[in-house]
Amino acid sequence: MKGGVAVKGMFGNMFDLNHDGKVSPLEGATKAAFFNEMMREDVEVKTELELSGLDPNELECMDTDERREALEEAGLNPDEYDF
Repeated sequence: MKGGVAVKGMFGNMFDLNHDGKVSPLEGATKAAFFNEMMREDVEVKTELELSGLDPNELECMDTDERREALEEAGLNPDEYDF
């Protein structure tokens, strides 16, 4: 088949963007980008601070005593963190 690959597979003609029955190189790149995005793991890793209900950005803005108190109230050892 000239000019592209016949559209097949579980997504049928989803990537045949110009509806000519073939997947052009541009359409193939779109398909590859789509699958790459689908397979990407969007795992948001939360830090111990966030799991304790603390915002790391807020902690950085606090003075040392406030930060120590907030960490202790959250059950964390303030000496284990360097801000």
